[in-house]
Order: sequence, then C-alpha cells, then structure tokens
Amino acid sequence: MSRVVWVLNGPNLGRLGSREPDVYGTASYDDLVAACKSAGERLGLAVDVRQTDDEATYVHWLHEAADGGVDALVLNPAAWTHTSVAVRDAAAALAAPYVEVHLSNPLSREEFRHVSYTASHATGVIAGFGLDSYRLALHALADRLATGSS
Repeated sequence: MSRVVWVLNGPNLGRLGSREPDVYGTASYDDLVAACKSAGERLGLAVDVRQTDDEATYVHWLHEAADGGVDALVLNPAAWTHTSVAVRDAAAALAAPYVEVHLSNPLSREEFRHVSYTASHATGVIAGFGLDSYRLALHALADRLATGSS
C-alpha cells in the first residue's frame, strides 16, 4: 500500500512558466505536477498535487490533512509563507511530517520574504532548486516514512 503525500501549492503557482520566469523558471504548473507524480511513482508514494489562490481552501486542505489519511505533505504556501498566521496555525496542527518548499530561494530575495511563518513546524525546508525542490522534498519524506522517523 502506497503512502499518501499531498503537495499543496499556494497563490500564483498556477501561473508558473509565465509569471516572472527569471525568478521561477520556465516550467509550467503542469510540469510541476508531472514532476511530483513521477517522483512519487519512483518512490512508491501516492502523490496528490493541489493548487489554490484561495487562502480558505488552503487552510481547509491543511485541516483535512490533520484529520488523517495523509502520511506526509509538501507545502509551498507561496506568499502566505510570509503573511498568513492562519496557514501557520493550520500547519502547526498537522500530525504528519511536512517539508516546506520554494522554487526560488526566499533568503536571496526581498527582505519581507526572509520570514516564514510555517517553517518552524516543518520537518525541513528546501528552497532555490526549482522543480527539484519538490523532488528533494518527496525523496526526504519517502525516506522518513520508510524508517518511521518524523
């Protein structure tokens, strides 16, 4: 039976490929989904990739994950990383491990991006590797799930 991993993406990630390609690269959101699904298959994970521009929907997904049935998560809260106490509080309630990911390196960008409300509860943070940030996160979570560490 495959372990279930949700990949939750926040605002503007659906615009990948056309939104600031000099920062976020030229890969599309469909490319991101395909990369996560492919990595999940190789790692024996059932990966469900979601994206929303609606903060309430994102928080609802986190509550749903906290209620069970999800073994681990990859979170890219995008702008909510730096602005949303609601997303932070919902992520803090997760029993399953999660890795926070970012396509770009927030620490090399504007100062307001240097603060993450969600990182303190994450198992780890991976940033700056484009789509590979997601692949690395899935690999790390697969290893943790296989060994039973949190």
